[in-house]
Amino acid sequence: MKFISTRGGETVSGAEAIVKGIASDGGLFVPETFPKISDEEMEAMLGMDYAERAATVLFKFFDEFDREEMLQSMKEAYVRFGDDPAPLVRIDEGKYILELFHGPTCAFKDMALCILPYFLKKSSAILGIKEDVLVLTATSDTGKAALEGFKDREGVKIQVFYPEEGVSPMQKLFMTTQEGKNVSVVAVKGNFDDCQSAVKKIFTSGEYTTKIKEKGYLLSSANSINIGRLLPQIAYYFSAYCDLVTSEQIQTGEEADFTVPTGNFGNILAAYYAKKMGLPVGRLLCASNKNNVLTDFIRTGNYMRSAPSIKPCRPPWIFFFPRTLNGLSTSFRAGARSLRESEWIRSPKRGSTVFRRRSLKIFAPNSRRALRARTTRSNVFTNIFRTTVIPWIRTPEWR
Repeated sequence: MKFISTRGGETVSGAEAIVKGIASDGGLFVPETFPKISDEEMEAMLGMDYAERAATVLFKFFDEFDREEMLQSMKEAYVRFGDDPAPLVRIDEGKYILELFHGPTCAFKDMALCILPYFLKKSSAILGIKEDVLVLTATSDTGKAALEGFKDREGVKIQVFYPEEGVSPMQKLFMTTQEGKNVSVVAVKGNFDDCQSAVKKIFTSGEYTTKIKEKGYLLSSANSINIGRLLPQIAYYFSAYCDLVTSEQIQTGEEADFTVPTGNFGNILAAYYAKKMGLPVGRLLCASNKNNVLTDFIRTGNYMRSAPSIKPCRPPWIFFFPRTLNGLSTSFRAGARSLRESEWIRSPKRGSTVFRRRSLKIFAPNSRRALRARTTRSNVFTNIFRTTVIPWIRTPEWR
């Protein structure tokens, strides 16, 4: 299985995609093609536990890994979740809730982050990488899951950036009191998009990646921009469907709808990938709050990322540039290579950039306000790198 950049300029193996986290051209790595789960495999999954179902799905993408070793790692990771890592609970006739809060930090991201350290370590071994890995992650409120997943792992350091006023008090305490000799947490004055933009710029800056490499580290990410973080989320959609069949709520082959609370688009993108793999999915409903740039985009085809911000009761739901949205735009046709047939063009509206793919339009207004936002994010990026990343990896206990 190969993975290509959403910007069409790089093709890598699964192990390379996991270690790099993001493509050299700034694009996200997505599957070149989508493997299929056969009817026979689907039938076999009905009698499996969650770890076995997850291994069945993920081995389709990471076939350079040892299957039995992957399964064993899945079992070790999900043993911390109890008897059923992702139970499906019936709440009404034809309505169910998939509980994804049984992990060590009660966040749904535990489902993927508990297994990402294995993927990262195994990928480094496959590629013969000797350097330690520095994981940089932007978070809205689930950085605790990343910190918990990587704490005290040999050969890895993790640094999490969160918006100072954009997380709940409980999540802030979770992160700032995290134990582990290889963890670091940094508050950023700005919102989640500022954090994520700054981290992404570090990844794509040749100057800064070179400086980090001189210190003996390679960069990787634990955000959903990393395909090793995104793909494990596919498994719980397959598992939920299997539970519906085994509990005789639906028949094999009957379609099921999924409603997904959506912030950075990674969760619902995993559901879409499951559908591409052959899972009988009817509708995918993108649930948003008043910061509804995603639902407006899906409804109208127009994506305006300079919409005004409305602070909700759940701070993490403030997203105006969900990075994993690129993973959907590359899948509208048979494979991700369809992006290479797309192009960026200038629209008649002065200063506006439009991305057109069939009925898809993404607008990025080049207003003075947007220009100021980009300048601010650039400053955030520079400050983050100079004042936190480099000083931290210089610490005596790590060099």
